[in-house]
Amino acid sequence: MSQSASQSMPAPVVDGAARRRFSLDNRYIAPLFITFILVVGHLAYGILESYEKTGVAIVVAIVAELILGRIFFGKWLNLASAYISGISCGILVRSPALWPFALASLLSIMSKYVLRVKDRHLWNPSNFGICALLFLAPETVAALSVQWGNFKWPLIVIWILGSIIIYRAKRFHISATYVASFFALAFVRSYITGDSWWAEVAPITGPMYQLFVFFMITDPKTTVKSKKWQCIVVFFVAFVEMLLRLNHVVHAPLYALFLVGPSAMLIEIWLESRRRVVLQESNAT
Repeated sequence: MSQSASQSMPAPVVDGAARRRFSLDNRYIAPLFITFILVVGHLAYGILESYEKTGVAIVVAIVAELILGRIFFGKWLNLASAYISGISCGILVRSPALWPFALASLLSIMSKYVLRVKDRHLWNPSNFGICALLFLAPETVAALSVQWGNFKWPLIVIWILGSIIIYRAKRFHISATYVASFFALAFVRSYITGDSWWAEVAPITGPMYQLFVFFMITDPKTTVKSKKWQCIVVFFVAFVEMLLRLNHVVHAPLYALFLVGPSAMLIEIWLESRRRVVLQESNAT
């Protein structure tokens, strides 16, 4: 090997080390993005109940993750997921009291450890925590819905950044299928209700939908494995949401995911178990 060649060899190693040093771990992209949604939404439209309530939701989620991760797995877990759950509860929960924010975060994190089948948890954590409170304390708790305004540029920026991030995470097809289904089913709702198509589409521009589209329905831990079935399942989420909307259910998207997502997971787990049984029987013969 020539001297010039040997001298040129370390360069890629150095360049690779530099890239790793200045690159951002994919696990932290989503927390940064959801924080961006929080900051833009609150500064422009005041979507938070208070900084204290959101802070409590985040702290409870992180502490619960630390304790439960240590108890169940014997180690300290990465806290990116807990942060997302906590900040989602802090943004989406609406209540004059402080306790619903703490309880929503606690239920969200606990659901990952308690409600498991074949070592997989079934519900998106923040979806479970928020829906549980909406079921159990509807007189005290509501969910963020219309606090957004009519300014389009923050919404456009969020959707562009969100699309880039979930495309990088290879989850763009899920969000795209849901949005396309929502727009298409808006025609059905418009025909049935007599309202304009624009009125039926309008809810998807709200901040609750930004979290729903980019974080809840794309959660890798609580979606089925097949790309084709991910698209089919998310269409059914949109379809059930349409049925709930037609029956004047206020929190239709949250409830639709609460019902459809775990059902799809259970079906997939059952099918995988059946395939393993069939494979074992065929190997035995």
